[in-house]
Amino acid sequence: MVPAVLSAVAPWKHGVVLVAAVAGGFVNSIAGGGSLLTFPTLVWVGIPPVAASATNTVGLWPGSVGGVVGFRRHLPERRIILLLGVPSLFGGILGAVLLLRTPQHVFEGLAPVLVFLATVLLAVQEPLSKRISRGGAVGDGSPGFATAAVVFQFLVGVYGGFFGAGIGIMMLAALAILGLTDIHEMNALKNLLAIVINGVAAVYFVTQGAVLWTDAALMAVGSIAGGLAAAALAHRLGRRLVRQAVIAIGIAASISLLLKFVG
Repeated sequence: MVPAVLSAVAPWKHGVVLVAAVAGGFVNSIAGGGSLLTFPTLVWVGIPPVAASATNTVGLWPGSVGGVVGFRRHLPERRIILLLGVPSLFGGILGAVLLLRTPQHVFEGLAPVLVFLATVLLAVQEPLSKRISRGGAVGDGSPGFATAAVVFQFLVGVYGGFFGAGIGIMMLAALAILGLTDIHEMNALKNLLAIVINGVAAVYFVTQGAVLWTDAALMAVGSIAGGLAAAALAHRLGRRLVRQAVIAIGIAASISLLLKFVG
């Protein structure tokens, strides 16, 4: 159930949300996993977990558009886009509906698990991406693999609409099942499908009044600013250092959320 009125957090906490969004946009641009910073922050400042997840999806969505624009020339043929775009769309809608129908106390129990799962996915993303770039895809583009990829992508869409963090590595796995091997092409399609999943979920959250708009707007501005700043510092810091830092933060966040809700 969506609460009839979502109370706003204290003004000073908006500053904390903005800083987290800048950091989230920064790490999304370099390594991925920005939601591991922003979602726990929204919960920590007092926003209920369901509303925090909805606000997080809406707030970070604008910052991900740049990834699609940057990789647009690497997009695969339209057939593949439609093949995976349709299950992404319906999966995202179903996941969003499930989120707002999940009782608050149930999602409180799921939140630490979801954050930890996303952290694990981020940890395995780099080695899996390297394996795929060396031609380690498991599919061959046959109808059987195509069906498996569509079903898997639908499940990714459901997870993405419900929570969202970590869907990138899941989609790389789906594309590997389908037989794609060009990592630039896969990243381009992954970014586009993420826009579809998060976009349709965001629209549903908005229509259901599940979004705290002040925080969502601050997150949108902060994530875009963080993404732009990342371009200047990416080579100085390096993907590995940023990824390791986010993984450590994700583990700490999952433990903190567990203690918060259990306590």
